[in-house]
Amino acid sequence: MHGTISSLRRIGMCVLLALAPTLGCRTSGAAPNTDSGPATTTIDVQNNDFNDMTVYVVANGQRTRLGIAPGLKTTVLTIPRYLVFNGSTLRFVGDPIGGNRTPVSEEIDVSPGDQLVMVINPAG
Repeated sequence: MHGTISSLRRIGMCVLLALAPTLGCRTSGAAPNTDSGPATTTIDVQNNDFNDMTVYVVANGQRTRLGIAPGLKTTVLTIPRYLVFNGSTLRFVGDPIGGNRTPVSEEIDVSPGDQLVMVINPAG
């Protein structure tokens, strides 16, 4: 079954396809970080499935574990700074613990300080 992924960016809407349930990623339009260090980039994982998910970010073909998103909860995960720079292209994967489907997003452009949202819908 195919789902959809929608990416609501500050510059507009882009609809993407995935091989799993719906995942949505968007930025919140947060104010830029005013301290001297690089801005923190986060992803809110709204896991509407019963299964806990291990969430990964994929950059340049390398998968990096971000953490666990428990079922039926929203979890905020931080994307490592070394993966995010202006124009970074990232993909996100939700690997269910004890399940057999793997929601995968299309690649999206991510900048430092972005606050992304990924919604994992229940398997249908």
